[in-house]
Amino acid sequence: MLDANLKSQLKAYLEKVTQPFEIVASLDDGAKSQELLGLLEDISSLSNKITLHSDGQDARKPSFAINRPGEETGVVFAGIPMGHEFTSLVLALLHVGGHPPKTSDDLLDQVRALDGEMLFETYYSLSCQNCPDVVQALNLMAIFNPNVRHVAIDGALFQDEVESREIMSVPSVYLNGKPFDQGRMTLEQILAKVDTGAAERDAKKLSEKAAFDTLVIGGGPAGAAAAIYSARKGINTGVAAERFGGQVADTMGIENFISVSHTEGPKMVSALEEHVKDYEVDVMNLQLATSFKAAETEGGLHEVSFESGAKLKSKTLVLATGARWREMNVPGEQQYRNKGVAYCPHCDGPLFKGKRVAVIGGGNSGVEAAIDLAGIVGHVTLVEFMGEMRADAVLQKKLKSLPNVDIILNAQSTEVTGDGSRVNGLNYKDRTTDESKSIALEGIFVQIGLVPNTEWLKGSPIEMTPRGEIIADAHGMTSVPGVFAAGDVTTVPYKQIIIAMGEGAKASLGAFDYLIRN
Repeated sequence: MLDANLKSQLKAYLEKVTQPFEIVASLDDGAKSQELLGLLEDISSLSNKITLHSDGQDARKPSFAINRPGEETGVVFAGIPMGHEFTSLVLALLHVGGHPPKTSDDLLDQVRALDGEMLFETYYSLSCQNCPDVVQALNLMAIFNPNVRHVAIDGALFQDEVESREIMSVPSVYLNGKPFDQGRMTLEQILAKVDTGAAERDAKKLSEKAAFDTLVIGGGPAGAAAAIYSARKGINTGVAAERFGGQVADTMGIENFISVSHTEGPKMVSALEEHVKDYEVDVMNLQLATSFKAAETEGGLHEVSFESGAKLKSKTLVLATGARWREMNVPGEQQYRNKGVAYCPHCDGPLFKGKRVAVIGGGNSGVEAAIDLAGIVGHVTLVEFMGEMRADAVLQKKLKSLPNVDIILNAQSTEVTGDGSRVNGLNYKDRTTDESKSIALEGIFVQIGLVPNTEWLKGSPIEMTPRGEIIADAHGMTSVPGVFAAGDVTTVPYKQIIIAMGEGAKASLGAFDYLIRN
């Protein structure tokens, strides 16, 4: 099951195990059970601290639990956790085996203090880059709190459950049999939902912090670069972000970051976070900015308020809140979000195997999504508003060569239709004839560009374009002295990771220059 290279790497990891543990497999006569058994036999052969049992009685087959002798940890994988979930498997083996996780003591104490029985079930797909964060966080909770159990379920392998629970987006998490949440979540975010007093406690702590020299709002590439450049100047630096990594966390393959031939979004986010933490930067996650109050005098303190109730003050600000996927804004889109309407083809594509889907948008992202989906789903219809696609010629050529793809141009999407529980079609207007038409389908993937995250700045003195992009000068400073901006949230052309990083560094240097002159 595992090649020699992977075995060698895994064996090196397993040498960190300090306590014996058991893998208990529940199998049937199917091919997937035999495949799983082969994987588990490979793993158990790499360490004398692992005992493999194949007599498990779990109703889900194939599946396996990772337990300590005589003690169930509550960690269960239903399926074969390869692909993006192989890392989740390796970490579960290490943590059950006694190797300490790279998680703060405060968070682990918060996990240990949780009361009440909690059974989490996470449906994932092997191609989903957001799923491992959720799986790993919930596994950690199960390992460190005996009241918590977690089952990670491969949705593609347990299609009956996916259908009965009407799951059309991953990761989808259930708690004690009821929907809990969907999408990428960190351990902090999960704890904030189950530990209801946590947000209030954190907000109080944050509001008591002394003013920063430079406070970065946003934790994407621009924000991370700004924080690093600021901290290297030896000044008091903070980063407040709704989620560290921003849009990059949702990016599948990155092949144009100079000096790195290929990486994936979650890997880059992890590297960014580790790099920021190499310096004395106060990183404050789960903080969504809601309003901004400019300093009353030049050189005074700016104030940012957050959804949690926290308020932070700083001599200078770097606004790097990035952008998000643009929505169609048509009837039915919100009603059927995650019920057929999706924004990540890599994450959710496998759930539509053999089905009919539409991709909205004929730019590079839309055409790439259509090409990827064509290899999974039954049929793809690409819907483009304009009279021609805007994607690169090589991508258009590839798309047109695929036998299960239709392309509709001059089409204005007007409504997402459904049966009350899931999508069943898309209505659109033919812009050349004004005729209303419809497409019968089960999924819609929206790929029509980005919207800057600046709603919280409306009504502020910061100058923005009609599209909501922040206007900044050559040094990154906005129309408000001491407030700088960088990355996709600004008017800077070409929304690219490498450009955002450069802009973040520039804005931070601009902020430092402002500080020493004021």
